[in-house]
Amino acid sequence: MKNTVLILGTDANAYYMARCCYEAYQIKPYVIGCEELSFTKYTNILNVSYNKNLWDEKEFLKVLEDFAKDKSEKIILISTNETYSEFISKNKKELEKKYLFNLPSLDVIKTLTNKEIFYKTYEDSKLVFPKTIYYTKNTKLDYKSLSYPLIVKPANVVVFNHLKFPSKKKIYKISNEQMLKEVINDIYNNGYNDKLIIQEYIMGDDDYLFDAVLYVNSKGKVEFMSFAQIGLQERTKSMVGNAAVLINGFNLTKGDINKQVKIIKEFMESINYRGFAEVDMKYDIKDNTFKVLEINARQGRSSYYVTALGKNLVKVIVDDLIYHKENNFQLLDQKVLLSFVPKGIIKKYISNQEYQKEALKLWKNVIKPMDAKCDRNFLRFLMLRKRWLRYYKEYKNSYWQ
Repeated sequence: MKNTVLILGTDANAYYMARCCYEAYQIKPYVIGCEELSFTKYTNILNVSYNKNLWDEKEFLKVLEDFAKDKSEKIILISTNETYSEFISKNKKELEKKYLFNLPSLDVIKTLTNKEIFYKTYEDSKLVFPKTIYYTKNTKLDYKSLSYPLIVKPANVVVFNHLKFPSKKKIYKISNEQMLKEVINDIYNNGYNDKLIIQEYIMGDDDYLFDAVLYVNSKGKVEFMSFAQIGLQERTKSMVGNAAVLINGFNLTKGDINKQVKIIKEFMESINYRGFAEVDMKYDIKDNTFKVLEINARQGRSSYYVTALGKNLVKVIVDDLIYHKENNFQLLDQKVLLSFVPKGIIKKYISNQEYQKEALKLWKNVIKPMDAKCDRNFLRFLMLRKRWLRYYKEYKNSYWQ
C-alpha cells in the first residue's frame, strides 16, 4: 500500500489508528490535531503536527488543501471525532478529489451526535432506549415525581465538548432533587444553551455495560461486529462512559447477544450508514434487554481490540477503498481482554468476581492500546508508567461509584 495516511486528532483514538497503520504497513501516518495530547507524544510511529484552529471549518479545509498539494496518490483520510467527520461529510465533493474516506453522510451524523435527535428519530426502530426527558431552560419539571438515581447529559455533545469549566463532567449521576437542580443550573451558567437529556439510570455495575464496534463498507453492508462486556469504565469527570477494561466474546448476563447483533446490523444498514461505528449499551435486568445509550459515528476510544480479532482498522479501510474487497458479515466472538489500567486496578475495583477471574486469566495476552511493541521510546515508556500509577489515585478519588 503506497498511499499516504492522514489521521485527524491527537487523542487515544488517533494513536491507536496510527498504530494500526504502522502495524499493517510499516508506514508512519501523518497526524494533525488542534492541541498536543500525551497520547500522541514521544512516539516513533507517526508524524504529528498541530493547528489550534483546526475546529474552525475554514481553517480545517485549508489545512487539508495544503497537506494534499504535493501528493500524487489520493490520501487515506481518517477522522477520530464527530466534528472533523461533519466537516469532511459537509465538503465531501471537494475533498474526494484528493482524499479517500468512508464516513456517514452529514444528515446521518447529525441524527447520532445530538442525543435528542437520536432518540426521537429512531424511537420506532428495533433499538431499545432508556426512558428519557428532554429538558430546556424553560422546561417545568415535577422534581418530586422523578425516580432517583438519574443520568443527566448534554443532548448536543459536539457543542458541550467545546466548553471548558471546572465542574464539567461527561455524564452526571444524580441522586436527589437538590443535586439535579444544581447540575442543571451549573451547565447552563457555563455557556451551554441546548437541551439536556434526563434519563433513567439503569441499575447495575460497570459489568452491565457493553460495547459493539462495527464497520459498514462503502457499499453499505456491515462487514463485522464485535460485542464486548465492559468490566470497568474510566473514573475521571471527563472520561466516565469510556471503557477502561473490556472482554470481547464474554457475557455474564442473560441477554441474547445474537439477537442484539442482528438488530444493530439491520439498523445500521437501514439508515444507509458508512464507516466505523461504536454502539454503547447497558443490559437492563428488569426486561432482559440491551438498552442503547448512544451510537458514536466513528471508531471508539477502546476499539483497538478488534485488531486482535483479525480486523486491523486501517487495513479494513484500505481493503475497502483501494482494493475494493468485499467480505461477508462476521461476528467477532473470540475472547480478547483490553485494558487501559494496570492489573492491580482490576484486582481491586472489579466487583464481579467471575468477571475479575476471567480478566486475570486473559491478562497474559492483554491488549494495551497505548503501549505498542513497535513503538519503543524511553520517554513514552515513562509517560505510560506514570499514567498507570495515576489510575490508582483516579479510582480511589472517583466521583462515580
